[in-house]
Amino acid sequence: MTLQECYAALEGDYAGVTSRLPTERMVQKFVLKFLNDSSYDLLIRSMESGDYAEAFRAAHTIKGVCQNLDFTRLYRSSSRLSEALRNGLSPEAPALVEQVKADYRRTADAIRAYQASL
Repeated sequence: MTLQECYAALEGDYAGVTSRLPTERMVQKFVLKFLNDSSYDLLIRSMESGDYAEAFRAAHTIKGVCQNLDFTRLYRSSSRLSEALRNGLSPEAPALVEQVKADYRRTADAIRAYQASL
């Protein structure tokens, strides 16, 4: 799997990220680092424990990372969740968490498949 194919699988914008980061090697470096970021686990734990301020921070971090890496699908869902948690738990937040979970899984699976092909 190429990095471009990885971006297609996770529904990202390969052209966008390569226009901002100077080399494919740098894009690869940050894409692979994504798997080690603890923000997703923090989001899930925070939602389960009812710490919505911490969940907001985690969702906001995920949104920022995804924006920088042009992980478009996960960026969109984490952005919506971030806004739904900005002032505490909103009624739509639980459904948005489920969407972020699905989009995160898709993103992580695509990156793992790319990583395995290296």
